[in-house]
Amino acid sequence: MLRTPGLGVLSPHATRLEVWGDPIAHSRSPQLHAAAYAVLGLDWSYGLRRVDEASFAGEFAELDDSWRGLSLTMPLKGVAFTAAARRDRRAELTGAVNTLLLDPTGPHGFNTDVGGIVRSLADDGITDVERARIVGAGATATSALVALSELGVREVDVVARRPEAVTTLAQLGGRLGIAVRTASFAASHHEAVDLTVATLPGEAPVTDAAADALARSGGLLLDVVYGHWPTALSAAWGRAGNPARSGLVMLLHQALMQVRIFRHGDPDAPLANEAGALEAMRRVLEEPTTA
Repeated sequence: MLRTPGLGVLSPHATRLEVWGDPIAHSRSPQLHAAAYAVLGLDWSYGLRRVDEASFAGEFAELDDSWRGLSLTMPLKGVAFTAAARRDRRAELTGAVNTLLLDPTGPHGFNTDVGGIVRSLADDGITDVERARIVGAGATATSALVALSELGVREVDVVARRPEAVTTLAQLGGRLGIAVRTASFAASHHEAVDLTVATLPGEAPVTDAAADALARSGGLLLDVVYGHWPTALSAAWGRAGNPARSGLVMLLHQALMQVRIFRHGDPDAPLANEAGALEAMRRVLEEPTTA
């Protein structure tokens, strides 16, 4: 039985999952999920498929009741948001869905990027921040802003090449009780913050002068990139003697939350032997990759 668009078809016997996006060959998600499933004793399969925005609706309509859910990466988080019959709060705030559970009541959309950022920062002991900085003003910046709100941030500087791109973030900040200010890449000095979250694509050009100015006053750097490391920003943080973390830790934690969703339908419901699953997933990230 094929899916009728907009209807969920999850059954107790659904075992198929995939990550969709374009590009997708670099994704570490299949290895992460497989490691967790092995520890948890789940006889599920998790693959990857190259899907762009134009082909998403057709591919999604062909999923039958053997499918449990999907992970979505760029550029599909917006169309996945539209496809969801209902969404969690983080997805509603960001307008982005990176996880679809094929629930009997209809596709249920979640944003685990927000929780992935929060949990990765907790690994560094960061659970409460007053002022932070976001570098970049694209789609991932919205997830970063929501994550910062959950850490208690009240002031955020957004460093962007186009000031008009910060408008949407400023509006979201207003809903979250955060004062969002625009800063320029051309600035030679930035106000000091405890934390910087970089959301730029890995290939985004950043001059050494701009990166060094950000690093001098940027506190800990969480750079969501993991396929292009080191980045220009992480290199600058190294020159400044400040700590920098890649997006691999964020990837780890958002994937764990996806496994929770696919198992329990709830990103906050712990798994049986979650510690073992998380450790197996960490080992995957330590393995060399050609991606």
